[in-house]
Amino acid sequence: MSVAVRVIPCLDVDAGRVVKGVRFQGLQDAGDPVELARRYDAQGADEITFLDVSASSAGRDTTLDVVRATAEQVFVPLTVGGGIRSPDDVQRLLGAGADKVGVNSAAVARPRLLADIADRFGSQVLVLSVDARTCPPGTSTPSGWEVTTHGGRTGTGIDAVEWARQGAELGAGEILLNSMDADGTTDGFDLTMLAAVRAVVDVPLVASGGAGAVEHFAPAVATGADAVLAASVFHYGRMDVGQVKAALAAAGHPVRQAHRAGVAPA
Repeated sequence: MSVAVRVIPCLDVDAGRVVKGVRFQGLQDAGDPVELARRYDAQGADEITFLDVSASSAGRDTTLDVVRATAEQVFVPLTVGGGIRSPDDVQRLLGAGADKVGVNSAAVARPRLLADIADRFGSQVLVLSVDARTCPPGTSTPSGWEVTTHGGRTGTGIDAVEWARQGAELGAGEILLNSMDADGTTDGFDLTMLAAVRAVVDVPLVASGGAGAVEHFAPAVATGADAVLAASVFHYGRMDVGQVKAALAAAGHPVRQAHRAGVAPA
């Protein structure tokens, strides 16, 4: 039996509020993370991702009290990222209710961090977040995409496809691939980049960046995504988790329909 495709709402959090912009710019308030997490759990989300989008750029830790309050409201796995610089940071987040952690900027600065986290907690806890964009004019990488850090603010010149491959080799149990070119545009996932990363990694791959219609999700899965992640389309009510799952099922992709007791299916 095929493994069910996961549908994952993403909470980009800044100063305790969910925000959303285009390519991480022009951020606007999108609501309370605890309330939104509760809503998506009730809709049948398979997981929820919580990203503190300013923790790394501000040089601070992820806000634990908001993580803890969010974790208390959901009965599905919670992935938390932003500001993670050491295995001790991971320990604190797991203690606050996270099930998995997403690492980006600190791992780019010190790749060994991925192995340190995987060795201590297991690969199933570790998600490598890859914020990738088309190389700016005058720069290049073998794949044509580079890794960015600090919430997409800083280009690195590191090849995004090779970095994803290396990250999986170092112990990441999952790759969260976010297209910075498509992020917030609602024009659809970057299928070309997704296919390139799928070709070099065997671990689960999460497609992120660009979802704008229910028709966008099935092509990402057909291209190789094991899970699909979206933010603004859920936050602003353009669609809900149930509608995405229905579209995936109609396209022949297995989805999980089970809901916790007392909650009607979306």
